[in-house]
Amino acid sequence: MRITDLRATPVTVPLEAPLRHANGCHWGRFVRTIVEVETDEGLIGLGEMGGGGESATAAFEAIKPYLIGRDPSRLEELRFLIANPTASLYNNRTQIMAAIEFACLDLLGQRWGVPVSEILGGRLRDRVPFASYLFFRYPLPENGACEVRTKEQLVDEALRLKAQYGFTTHKLKGGVFAPDYELACYRALAEALPEDTFRFDPNGVWSAEQAIWFGRQIEDLRNDYLEDPVFGMHGLRRVREKVRVPLATNTVVVNFEQLSANVLNTAADVILLDTTFWGGIRPCLKAAGICETFQLGVAVHSSGELGIQLATILHLGAVLPNLTVAADAHYHHLLDDVIEGGKLPYEHGTIAVPTGPGLGVRLDRDKLAEYHELFLRLGPYPYDQDPLRPGWTPLVPNDRWADPNDQRIPQVVR
Repeated sequence: MRITDLRATPVTVPLEAPLRHANGCHWGRFVRTIVEVETDEGLIGLGEMGGGGESATAAFEAIKPYLIGRDPSRLEELRFLIANPTASLYNNRTQIMAAIEFACLDLLGQRWGVPVSEILGGRLRDRVPFASYLFFRYPLPENGACEVRTKEQLVDEALRLKAQYGFTTHKLKGGVFAPDYELACYRALAEALPEDTFRFDPNGVWSAEQAIWFGRQIEDLRNDYLEDPVFGMHGLRRVREKVRVPLATNTVVVNFEQLSANVLNTAADVILLDTTFWGGIRPCLKAAGICETFQLGVAVHSSGELGIQLATILHLGAVLPNLTVAADAHYHHLLDDVIEGGKLPYEHGTIAVPTGPGLGVRLDRDKLAEYHELFLRLGPYPYDQDPLRPGWTPLVPNDRWADPNDQRIPQVVR
């Protein structure tokens, strides 16, 4: 089996509402790039990468000559061909490699008639548990619905998600408002759901002093971890010395050099594995093996995936022996997907690992065309900008917080 073609199609898929975060906002939609790797046997493997537009399309077009005629089972060779560590100093292709790895594993599973999880060593679980992913949200411009700005709105949203999807773990994305305001919201959430567990993520925009203060205020709660309270490994170490809450990261330990530094002098207790950030499912498995050896926790990070990358998360989660906490996923915020049958369903806070050959999901060509056309019409959006604060940027550590009393509605389109 040889690779004969590579196609990249940018899409935009609507969200329930605009999601606010420490560095800006998801403006009511996710932009992704769908990757297809075709072979001389007529099989098509699927991949996915965050972002889209001319730069993403051009990046995959530039990679195409590297792939034509190659055997998709030679994944280690492809890794060095595409993302050689020294060559990548000039052109970092880690996320491109991830999308191609997804597609090649999908091809191999189809060729051999087995799910990707079987190629990776065989599943240990048939369903992967997920946390609710709670955001402060802007209201919809058409009717003012879906806003999450106050602690009352946050609690109502958490209760709704628990009733609808069965979540028993809840993650709050912070870093939007001042730490004392978000502390009151987080404690209200924990008080409303006393049997559940919680995690908080301000995206690394606090000072070490702010993080230590916040961490001490939540030590009595049922925390899975405090995620990226500061940016940088030494800052995490400073916080870890002072608080009794496990620290997690998906920003400062995202490759093996950083993981080795964290093993030698621990800054993060839990490593959040991301199948895109680490360059594929296989590097995540290698990282998880190191974490198992050195008794570091692992969880699974979400980078705003559609159903194709969600399938990679499910296959990864199925085979990890040391996955002891729920994975993250933005998935419930999406209104639709580009895979056949629509969005994968939640049951009791879990999603079933696909059992079909390869990744176990196939493209809905009509949906792909629809959301590609939507992308062409709307274009990308500035992820690192707030639609109601044009020109704003956070400092790190930040002191430019949003005003929780600001009730304006951004005129964003989905």
